[in-house]
Amino acid sequence: MPPHETAPIRLLLVDDHEMVRVGLRTLLSKTKTIQVVGEAGTAVSAVKEAVHLKPDVVLMDLRLPDGSGVDACREIRAACAATNVLFLTSYSEDDAVLASVVAGASGYLLKEIGTEALIRAIESVATGQSILDPAVTRSVLERMKSIANLDESASDVHKDKSEPLSPQERRVLALVAEGKTNKEIATVLELSDKTVKNYLSNIFQKLHVSSRAHAATIFITDSGKSL
Repeated sequence: MPPHETAPIRLLLVDDHEMVRVGLRTLLSKTKTIQVVGEAGTAVSAVKEAVHLKPDVVLMDLRLPDGSGVDACREIRAACAATNVLFLTSYSEDDAVLASVVAGASGYLLKEIGTEALIRAIESVATGQSILDPAVTRSVLERMKSIANLDESASDVHKDKSEPLSPQERRVLALVAEGKTNKEIATVLELSDKTVKNYLSNIFQKLHVSSRAHAATIFITDSGKSL
């Protein structure tokens, strides 16, 4: 390869519909900046192929026959820190978008996106940028604001019973908001996986939430305040 040329982006396609994968491979083969190095049709095979191939980007559907693409994303990010995950799906539910971000995804696109826009998105994600489809941005931001408002109201109701997060709990929550897995958090903070789980349990109880996505949303929308 000439010194002035850069290697193409190594891409793993994940979708349970073979025709979708064929269509995407055909479209992406027309660009010199992207090379499709593998395909997968299930969550399990997506993780397996990602670990084996170590692609730069995984272009993945949200719903797979054996599980959620979000769970697969979390496993891929835990095993392959240098691999970025970009969701390409037909589903625009706010919860799904938030969950994908918390799981460590670098982007979330809807399947009606144009070819050129998709290529640009893959190229951007490969360089470490984050991409969110304009069609879901506003609703997600509104949802985050709504959750923050609800949490503020809940805080008032539980004011006498609630406890502030400890410094270590705040550190754990900040890493959750970055999309890190329990294993990654344990490594960063030099803790055991079990200890991280205990911290998360305490955080959920104190914030009156039941999911990582909700807890991360509160952190993101309220990061300027003291939890």
